[in-house]
Amino acid sequence: MPYGSRLAATMTRRLGRECVYTPSARLALYLALRRWCRPGARVLMSPVNDDVILFVVLAAGCRPVQAPVSVWDGNIDPAAVPESTWRNIDAVLTTNLYGIPDRVLELRRRCEQLGIPLIEDAAHAIGTHVDGQPVGTFGTAAAFSLSKHVAATAGGFLAVEDARTRRELELLRDDLLTPRRLRDDLNVTLRPLARSTVRTLHLVRPVWRTMQRLGLLERDEFRMALHAPRLTASARSAPSLTAYEPWVRVDLHGFRVRHGALVRGQLNLRMSRLDDDLTRRRAGVALLTGTAWASAALRERAVHDGPLPLFRVPLLVQDRDTLLERLVDHGMVCGYVYDPPLDDYAGAEFVEPSPDPSAARWFASHVLPADPLLARRMTGALTRERVAAARPSFPAAVKDATPPAPLGQ
Repeated sequence: MPYGSRLAATMTRRLGRECVYTPSARLALYLALRRWCRPGARVLMSPVNDDVILFVVLAAGCRPVQAPVSVWDGNIDPAAVPESTWRNIDAVLTTNLYGIPDRVLELRRRCEQLGIPLIEDAAHAIGTHVDGQPVGTFGTAAAFSLSKHVAATAGGFLAVEDARTRRELELLRDDLLTPRRLRDDLNVTLRPLARSTVRTLHLVRPVWRTMQRLGLLERDEFRMALHAPRLTASARSAPSLTAYEPWVRVDLHGFRVRHGALVRGQLNLRMSRLDDDLTRRRAGVALLTGTAWASAALRERAVHDGPLPLFRVPLLVQDRDTLLERLVDHGMVCGYVYDPPLDDYAGAEFVEPSPDPSAARWFASHVLPADPLLARRMTGALTRERVAAARPSFPAAVKDATPPAPLGQ
């Protein structure tokens, strides 16, 4: 029986697509890029994205092409992508940032016209739908993460269109997996319990501050250190997951470690609770969407589609960086800040810069990713801190001042 087949079957029933189980979403994404993109392929993607994803694209031997984004949600703005760019790309990679869907219908239409694959990064969007269809079922393939909505620290899926492709990818996955160790399984199993205990005992602030002082965090800033000379040297080996592992493994060292029965059993239990988690997230999103810090686009979409089960709610605030430090004192560590945009972070040697970076820069520097499961605590903290809402005012935002159409359009 294939590795992780029970978990894969659960996700297949949920999506209606064939699924491959992987130890992480980043490995799933790497599998998709290797399967559908030749070395040197140009991949259109949002610059408001995790730097790990940039390194996965580079590890697959591809050239990341940074797209203009919507100032409201940081996802690709298809209408702002120049025709010259459309004519010279080989694939599109969505983000579905914080669970808000990309304009997937327009992106799919474009990809079909060009005859190129649409790869969906659905790590933040496991419960989101567009026109009644799950995110992750629109493209050629889609990567999902279990370390987000179900609060695990491992596990992912690659959803594909047919069983033959699934079997091919299972073989490729097995070649990339590293042997499991009991220590790794115990770490994956116990870390979620430790996090829950820290929150329950109201120890977030002292634990986080201690980790900062002791240098136990892999990132000193929002982005990991680039190490440009080493990155340049690694390109000579691409495509190669091993050559890029120092970057791809950050925050998840076991991203390609084969999980034992202990880990898979825990993930099966957490998957069984997913729908309850999504219900609680919708309630938190509804609360946060009604605040002054939510964008007009988020409120507009809630009117059309109801509250989404977002992984994080993108609130737009003034003086965001200072606020993040103050929120630690309220017992909340807000991660998933992708600032600066990838083209500013990596430079033209490693990515093709966006033709219009202004919206990405503004959004990345003002967004506060709020956990909807902590919605009441967050609104209370922002109110006590007298946080001012931010609204874009630069020229590039004027044409985008009207909130987007309902989801996916």
